[in-house]
Amino acid sequence: MEETIFKYWTRSISAAISPVGRRTIFGAEPRPMAQNNNNNERFDIQAFIDKHGGTVTQYPGRQFVYRQGDPALALYYLVSGTVKVAFNSESGKEAVIAILGVGDFFGEGCVNGQLQRPTTITTASACEIARFDQAIVERALSDDPAFSKVFSNFLLKQNQKLKEDLIDQLFSSSEKRLARILLTLAKTGQAEQSNVIALPINQELLANMVGTTRPRINQFMNKFRKLGYIEYNGQIKVHSSLLNLLLYDQDDET
Repeated sequence: MEETIFKYWTRSISAAISPVGRRTIFGAEPRPMAQNNNNNERFDIQAFIDKHGGTVTQYPGRQFVYRQGDPALALYYLVSGTVKVAFNSESGKEAVIAILGVGDFFGEGCVNGQLQRPTTITTASACEIARFDQAIVERALSDDPAFSKVFSNFLLKQNQKLKEDLIDQLFSSSEKRLARILLTLAKTGQAEQSNVIALPINQELLANMVGTTRPRINQFMNKFRKLGYIEYNGQIKVHSSLLNLLLYDQDDET
């Protein structure tokens, strides 16, 4: 399972840095400017739809957007909500490899010759998702410099994140991987004291993302709570002090 995920990550890194055109996406009905969390670019969803085409669909929670093995025919953009990215091994085991939020693209492999989806995308909450057919994206990449810039920035940031995730998986302990995931989900940084993880999440899902067992996650979560790094009672509140575990605790066992 770990070897299969490693191969997926390395293929994803290679795809992310391939020389393709680039872009950005949105809407169906008139809606305000949206901000992409990945690259801090602002763009007008309705203007893009009016110029190039595309659709926006409302999804309830826990619904498939597409499944691993489906034809790769379109690029997607998350207008609202959160989605789960999962990889399924040949033996049937599932690994959650990412949680995406507002401003994230997914399905970008369609513009790089990918024929089938390598992962399954499931909504983790109610979502509004824009869909752009491959032909629309390729045309926009050629004709729309602003879209090209935003999408290029997204690919570069995605490539960097894939490298960081791979290094984290190879060299960090399970405890540190959990800390990094919690900080990422809460988007907690040095300038913030605490933040709440808004999406529905449980220890089983965290164990899946970290690559360890649920009892180990329970052990780490109790430790984090006792140290004042987190609070949880229905929702998880992450304090910026959790960064100390990543910055100073360098000798944990995996």
